[in-house]
Amino acid sequence: MHQIENFINGEFTAARGGKRFEKRSPLDGQVIASVAEAGRAEIDAAVKAARAALQGEWGRLSIDQRTELLYEVANEITRRFDDFVEAEMADTGQPHHVMTHAFIPRGAANFKVFADVVKNVASESFQMATPDGRGALNYAIRSPKGVIGVICPWNAPFLLMTWKVGPALACGNTVIVKPSEETPLTATLLGEVMNKVGVPKGVYNVIHGFGAGSAGEYLSLHQGVNAITFTGETRTGTAIMKAAAEGMRDVSFELGGKNAGIVFADCDFDAAVDGIFRSSFLNSGQVCLGTERVYVERPIFEKFVQALKLKAEAVHYGRPEDHGVTYGPLISLEHQRKVLSYYQQAVDEGATVVTGGGVPKLPGDLKGGAWVQPTIWTGLADDATVVREEIFGPCCHIRPFDTEDEVVNLANDTQYGLSTTIWTQNLSRAHRVAARVEVGITWVNSWFLRDLRTPFGGSKQSGIGREGGVHSLEFYTETRNVCIKL
Repeated sequence: MHQIENFINGEFTAARGGKRFEKRSPLDGQVIASVAEAGRAEIDAAVKAARAALQGEWGRLSIDQRTELLYEVANEITRRFDDFVEAEMADTGQPHHVMTHAFIPRGAANFKVFADVVKNVASESFQMATPDGRGALNYAIRSPKGVIGVICPWNAPFLLMTWKVGPALACGNTVIVKPSEETPLTATLLGEVMNKVGVPKGVYNVIHGFGAGSAGEYLSLHQGVNAITFTGETRTGTAIMKAAAEGMRDVSFELGGKNAGIVFADCDFDAAVDGIFRSSFLNSGQVCLGTERVYVERPIFEKFVQALKLKAEAVHYGRPEDHGVTYGPLISLEHQRKVLSYYQQAVDEGATVVTGGGVPKLPGDLKGGAWVQPTIWTGLADDATVVREEIFGPCCHIRPFDTEDEVVNLANDTQYGLSTTIWTQNLSRAHRVAARVEVGITWVNSWFLRDLRTPFGGSKQSGIGREGGVHSLEFYTETRNVCIKL
């Protein structure tokens, strides 16, 4: 069993008083790690170390020196690729191919991409006239914002953590990472990488614990933290935003979603079925950008429902390292109970269960895991609970539509605005609908395809701010103007 400690000022340390909590495998419910729970003393120590690093060696590095270190971090992650894959599989239970083809490689890439961005984005300058005719020159400089609190989710823990840590460090900040209590392993393992490549002490810190009344709340309230970035549910984001208001500290949030998939009759049918299957069921549906509402043009509705049903029923359950496994458990038994409660509510409100709706029958010790079936419903009203509320599980409701205006109104009829995916071979329609759907990112004939230079974030109750490319620099730096009288 792993002993997971906090990582503060370059050292792995237990919490004062020895407070710990258990991390259980989502595969079978067995305890796989004992984790040190940080208290106020650990948060104070991490903030102190992070602020000292800003004033020390890290703060004196040139951009070239800093970005060279981040390249070394990425290379060391790649060298220890199998260690990160195994840690992430242990935490999440998701299949080997998901980790090796997406989550871990993209996590490593985040350090290189943002190292390149920070070196290649120009700042603005303006020459202005003055009454004496000599003029003045204004130019902008970017300075690190300071100590960044990074509060991470459990659904793609390494990828989403490095998406924030990469640009924060590239801009010269220091970070205190609070991973989810469900997924402590890869954030801790990254501490070993930081030490190995020579990142100065205090630049990267990790504190473990829960939200309210624990490490998450203490980090959010600490006045030594200059800004907070968070990915997770909207309710938690609201609490963090209230905490950040003390001291007028900046926030960047990617929050919940109830994302729509729109399938027109002229789509590439097989590609659309494959795309909606991925967007609804990848990572067992535990993807912020996943699709839980599917709208299919009426001429192909029945055919589409049956094709998606066949794919959902063909998933292969099992341990992530087993050959051929395509589908893993939910993150915890607690989350399993939440998702199953929605499954029951869908039935109670009159849904037709096309497939799934329960727990699969699995052999041996896997019976104790947090498994649920991929589930498809039809027949619900537009105001049904599972059509309105984010479930964050492997499920979707499919509804027919008749006109473009109708489906745009349906897609926008939500408090959320994170993403959508549109399937059509009509280029004019694709442009029209993409411009009208009120979300931060729209995919056309694809899903989960990301250029890290582009703006990413949600609208409405799906988030605040944008990250990615130069947009990350806008959050992780303070832009200052210098005016020189000539």
